[in-house]
Amino acid sequence: MPAERVVEWAAGCLGSEARVVSVRPLHGEQGPWLLRVGETSVVLRAVTPRVDAAMIATGVAALTVAEEYGVPAPRLLGVDLELTASVETVVGSTTWPEHPDLERVEAALRRVHVPLEARPGLPRRIRPIALDDFARDRREGLLATTPLLKVADDVIQEIAAPRGPTVFLHGDVWPGNVAWASPTECVLIDWKTAGVGDPGVDFGELRKQMAITYGLTPQGGSAYWDVVAALNTPTVLWTPEATERRDGFLRDALRRLRVAV
Repeated sequence: MPAERVVEWAAGCLGSEARVVSVRPLHGEQGPWLLRVGETSVVLRAVTPRVDAAMIATGVAALTVAEEYGVPAPRLLGVDLELTASVETVVGSTTWPEHPDLERVEAALRRVHVPLEARPGLPRRIRPIALDDFARDRREGLLATTPLLKVADDVIQEIAAPRGPTVFLHGDVWPGNVAWASPTECVLIDWKTAGVGDPGVDFGELRKQMAITYGLTPQGGSAYWDVVAALNTPTVLWTPEATERRDGFLRDALRRLRVAV
């Protein structure tokens, strides 16, 4: 649970008389936390074993940009750099529909991708989920690899990334980070690995997630960024089916790069 003084500060962001009714962790037993303050629910983000001060700062920088450009995202209600904490609005449910509405998520991403250069808290990103680098770990022998992953990594090491625009990136587009404000409107949440870079960083991750979660093979997209997204996964995923779907997605992307697999 967050420290009592952090919870009290968060409540104060809603007014001097606000009182906390409940505190519920949203990631296992860790933060972020859903706070019920009077009749209002808010999300409190603070440092945890898996989220450091830099990630909190990135989330704050990202939500500041999101509000400036009208990007679909939560809105900041308070920031305290000494406490390394922030409070933001609740924007919907992260329970995905039985049948994925890929077009609406892609439309939300296009609204995210406003032209933007790197700035404090929002560095350039060359892969999704920037805090992980599973491809490097395999290269350095820290993780086991497979022939398919080795071929894919060799290809990416040898070719240049596509020259695309530099835009605002969410950085971690998966079903758990897409909140449905209504059955037809979605909002991106959890901006701790946001940054700037090629739109393919986000679209490749979304396509990979659709392949792993739903078994889809989305059409179009950048084969290069699809390979990058597939490489930034553990060698063995949480189920054999998930691993098989990731590998199928990766093979398809390699074929589009004219690599025999």
